[in-house]
Order: sequence, then structure tokens, then C-alpha cells
Amino acid sequence: MAVDFVALHEPLVEWVHEQTVAASAEYVTITAFGEQYGLDEQQCFRLLQTCKEWGLLTDLWAGLAEPTANLTPKGLQWVQERQCRRADPRERTATARKGLLTWLWEQKNGGVGYPIVKGVLQTPHSLHEGGRLTPEEIDRAGAYLLAKALITGKKTGQTEGPVRAEITAEGQDCVEHFDGDVSAYERRNSAGNTTFNIGENTGNIAANSRDFTMNATTHKDGIDPAAVVMLARALRQAAPALELPEEDGLEFIQLATRLENEAENGSPDPSRLQRWGGSIVGILNSPVVSGALGSVLAAYTGTVLPGLPSG
Repeated sequence: MAVDFVALHEPLVEWVHEQTVAASAEYVTITAFGEQYGLDEQQCFRLLQTCKEWGLLTDLWAGLAEPTANLTPKGLQWVQERQCRRADPRERTATARKGLLTWLWEQKNGGVGYPIVKGVLQTPHSLHEGGRLTPEEIDRAGAYLLAKALITGKKTGQTEGPVRAEITAEGQDCVEHFDGDVSAYERRNSAGNTTFNIGENTGNIAANSRDFTMNATTHKDGIDPAAVVMLARALRQAAPALELPEEDGLEFIQLATRLENEAENGSPDPSRLQRWGGSIVGILNSPVVSGALGSVLAAYTGTVLPGLPSG
């Protein structure tokens, strides 16, 4: 089997750093590292050459029988910067969210429904700067993706996020069009005259416009589940443009997701839909929302779920 020397150069440089620090030595032989990855002596020399080409290691004592290495100043700087990135909680969080979402996309496309979330920990998607993310970090990532309606799943009393999960249509869009970058996906509609499609045959809502056309049909026989699903998706689509405070934004997304899940379960509970819809209208009519878009969404919610309080 061919050896991927490029892939191995990063772990080797860190290994050399760890070994020289631990032994207080100027150089180390890399034979032991090679044995961990099934490399023979010739391959160890080739790997060392790759690291030299990157300017990270040197073979100052190349005259010795075994392949030996020490860090260059550039190599030492590279290790220190990587260790800082590895410890950065913001970067670790972003990697956990992207990794879990991308892994769930792969599972979905591979025909695996609702895999166990912690399964991602056995894959490269849970690596951050060469180190493995923790189960707690993956759990928090799952909770965030669930709140953003990028995945769906069931939580337990022992976890923040779902134990089993599946990517949603929105999550697939994030992976396929934004490379799994959740922040970029959330920002996609935050500037300019962004347009939101509300329902079928209702025209469009433009985020920065004061003129809206909205048509919806009230069903005499009660609440129309299909209309509630469209409402929930429209609310989530419009959420970034509302520029809600973080806590209100998460609640808003969670309420919209509850509406959709309840409407799709085959026998939705009207009282639950009314309660969650009322909470959504309360946020839309609150001082944290400015501009005409909030008012239009509140009116649309009231049309789909008649009988809600006006404020």
C-alpha cells in the first residue's frame, strides 16, 4: 500500500517536538514513529525528506545510521500555532458543528437513517488540528444544529443534543452549498434585499421592503397541517433577517421546528400549535424585532393559526 507522506508529515512534526521536549534532546530518531504507522527505514527517510521540503524539520545528524530529525524554527512556530488553534474553544466548536453535520450528510446519502451521533467520534470528522474532539463537544454541536433545524432527532435527559439524528433539507443545503459552514449558511440572507418565499402562490417577502403581498387560505375545518409546515419553514428561513438577540433567535428557531414536527406527525395537537404559534407572534411583535418583516410574519402566522392573540 502506498504511503501518504503528506498526510503523515503533521503528526511526525508534533511527535518530534514532544520527544525532544520530553528527553531534553536536540534531536530524536524517528524509527519509533515509523513503526507506529508501519513504515520501514527507507520510508522513514522519505517521510523525513517530505518534512524537510516543508521547512519544518531538518536532518542535522543525517550521518547517523537511523533517520534522525530536529525542529527548524519554522517547525517550532508551526507546532505552537497549531496547539493554540487546537485549544481555541471557538474553533473547536465550529469544527464540531461542521464535522457532525457533514458526517450526518454522508450517513443520509449512504442510506443510514438516524445513526447514533457519537459514531462521528470514530471518524476524521471529529478531528480538530490533529486532536480528537470530546463527546461533550459533539453533544453540544448536536444541540446547536437541532436548534437551527439543520438536523432532527430525539434528546434524552442525559444529553443536550439528540442521541440519534438525521440531517434535514436545510442541513443538506448547508453542506452542499456552504461546505458545512453553519455560520456562512446563517449569514446567507442577512444583507441586501433578500427575498423569502412564503407558502405557495403567495408571492415573496423582501427583508428590507415595506411593501408586501400575502395571501393565505383559512380552512373552515380547522388548522391545515401542510400550511403549518410551510409557515414553520418560512419562519426559519426569515430568522437571520430578523437579527434577533442570540437567546431569542434560538427560541424562535426551536418554536418553528416544534410547529413543523407537530404538524407532520399525522395527528397534530391544535392546542400545542396554538401555544407555540402564540409564542412566535409574541417574539415577532416584541421590541427586539424592528421593521415590517416581523409584522408581516406575525400576520401570516395568525392567518395559518387563527385565533392567536394579536400581541
